[in-house]
Amino acid sequence: MPKTEEEMGFVEVIDGKYKIRGKFHIIEKNQPIFDKNENKLAGITNPRDMTYIHSYGGEAIFFESLGKGRLLATRCDNDNCLAKGSVFEPFRIYCPDCLRKAMIVDITDKAKNCARIHSFIITHRSGAFNMLPKPIKFINVEFDEEVKTILMSVLAVGEPKIGKRVIPIFRTKDPTYTILDLMFVPENTPESDLPAGFTF
Repeated sequence: MPKTEEEMGFVEVIDGKYKIRGKFHIIEKNQPIFDKNENKLAGITNPRDMTYIHSYGGEAIFFESLGKGRLLATRCDNDNCLAKGSVFEPFRIYCPDCLRKAMIVDITDKAKNCARIHSFIITHRSGAFNMLPKPIKFINVEFDEEVKTILMSVLAVGEPKIGKRVIPIFRTKDPTYTILDLMFVPENTPESDLPAGFTF
């Protein structure tokens, strides 16, 4: 059951500090669990509802950009680093080799022109709070030789195949500001086949 406005927790940043209002922990009444065959107590539920606050820090721009239809990565520009020129996707704030702050780069066009399925797995079961339709087609996406890392995502349409060209799609209507705002589809997928709220 959805929470009412009075049951929700809200967070804002004011003057560089998190300001919290509302409820973040809701305790519900315990319910007994009875063995229907023997008509005796077998246990009890212990329902709790918690709202977690996840700070994105330097990665906030990555998640915000997904909702605007852009895929950001980072690049090491340190002349003294062996990884100079390496692009990292998923987004990394610091170069893993020299630990210097990396430069933010937009690889949306690169992803649209060269992304391929590196590997994949299809799962028919998922854990609690799954928000993806099943079966879930998890794919590892590789870009060109400049991008030194592989991005894990979801194939929203079609069947995965190693080496298959894919195009990023973005949840630009009502973004969640999570990685679920980014998925991929095979190249030449018509826009009419995209999941609701997603665009190229």
